[in-house]
Amino acid sequence: MNIVRTPFLILLLLASISCQPKNKSDKQEVAQKEESKTHTATKLSAEQLQEYETAYFASGCFWCVEAIFESVKGVKEVYSGYSGGSEKNPTYQQVSYGRTSHAEAVEVYYDPNAISFTQLVQVFFGSHDPTTLNRQGPDRGAQYRSIAFYKNDKQKKIIQDYIDKLEAENVYGDRAIVTEVKPFDKFYMAEEYHQDYEKRNPNNSYIRNVSIPRLNRFKKNFESYLKEDAH
Repeated sequence: MNIVRTPFLILLLLASISCQPKNKSDKQEVAQKEESKTHTATKLSAEQLQEYETAYFASGCFWCVEAIFESVKGVKEVYSGYSGGSEKNPTYQQVSYGRTSHAEAVEVYYDPNAISFTQLVQVFFGSHDPTTLNRQGPDRGAQYRSIAFYKNDKQKKIIQDYIDKLEAENVYGDRAIVTEVKPFDKFYMAEEYHQDYEKRNPNNSYIRNVSIPRLNRFKKNFESYLKEDAH
């Protein structure tokens, strides 16, 4: 009986922990608390960022996704934001409640001499479940869907070829990959308090119970991809 019940209890726990606050007042309170904190992380200047290439992905709560890509060598900066929809200037409140067609996404600045777009695609697929439609872990809704964005035909082919490889090798068994492969259009930066959220809020219940375990699973499977100082 215990063997059957334990996974169910874990699912109940995760279901009660979400990237999305339970109601509007909770969301506003989180925003006010986080905006009052000092952002101590060192960010590259706009001029420095121009030296690197960009890639865009969506695979669930951007707090988790940002932390994962920031741990990868060759990645110089990662920003949380919104992409994949048509509405202009979306806010966290609008996106997280599913009031737009955008997904929570990340903008990855990387050095192509240190890591390739193909490797970033591998990181993307290796750090989330691409078979769960409009869901990632405890987070449900189209705003948490899986999307791999491409900026040209070469990138599109890289993404599709890798999906074909995963399916040919039966990596996910009989579960189909539901990742959207979409042309990149526009990335909207998320509010400042979301940037480096995992690093700045290590005691947050979602970070402790969802983000950090997800990050640790990724690090275990992609040791050769990690920066020496990856936390």
